[in-house]
Amino acid sequence: MTISDFTDSNVIPSADPLPVEHKGCRLTYRVRGEGPPVLMIQGVGLHGDGWLPQVDGLAGEYRCLTFDNRGMGRSQPLGEPLSVAQMAEDALVLLDAQGWDSAHVMGHSLGGLIALHLALTARERVRSLALLCTFARGSVATSLSPRMFWIGLRTRVGPRRSRRRAFLEMIMPPSTLAEIDRDAVAESLIPIFGHDLADQPPIVMKQLAAMRVYDATPRLGELAGLPTLVVSAAYDPIAPPTAGRVLAAGIPQARYVEIADASHGVPIQQADRINTMLREHLAQAEVHGGAATT
Repeated sequence: MTISDFTDSNVIPSADPLPVEHKGCRLTYRVRGEGPPVLMIQGVGLHGDGWLPQVDGLAGEYRCLTFDNRGMGRSQPLGEPLSVAQMAEDALVLLDAQGWDSAHVMGHSLGGLIALHLALTARERVRSLALLCTFARGSVATSLSPRMFWIGLRTRVGPRRSRRRAFLEMIMPPSTLAEIDRDAVAESLIPIFGHDLADQPPIVMKQLAAMRVYDATPRLGELAGLPTLVVSAAYDPIAPPTAGRVLAAGIPQARYVEIADASHGVPIQQADRINTMLREHLAQAEVHGGAATT
């Protein structure tokens, strides 16, 4: 297995970043590809290029919009207090900037909560949902299990090399970690994460706080009829499969997929497999008509 198996991307965006001013923040986004519109929302500590493995796989058939969440990467300054609702509003502003009446929406981790809020508050703008390594209740990810406490501690203290290696334990399964050159892989992931894995962007604690207080569980039933794919990874310490199953069970007719040999970074580690699932999901949703209304 080579490093390219994890990145599965040339990590060179093909479009210049575009800015939109909204509530004190210069939201920065990229658009690439042609076809039905797809909005991709990232999670904690990643900029929009975290979706590059998916953009590379889907841009031949879909028009993909990726962006840095408020306070992350080039979307500065923060401007407003951070909340899941505010980040969903930001996403709607970007749809408007492109003139998109609606789009397929994908979210990873915190991005899944943002996608859920977007669908719950602006259902007519959402053609389908793809929710990867996420949950309906944000406190699931911020409640420290012994495993997450130990990993999280080592990502923040100690030598930089040790912090990078500990971070990889959060996003890759044990079988993968046993096979790879961790230092080389950590280096290769810098363009996708937007920073050295030894560092935590300043906005991370505010993102975690926003995630902690958000819970879409009581409203999941409102998403009945919306084509929804939920993907969990067996070794994910942040969004465990139990949370993914609860999420999928709460959305009538949602499709649930659990990947055995994967963790929180499965969209990067197994990009080809994830892209195949996403392509099938999007194609079925297009046939279904996008089900943007109840």
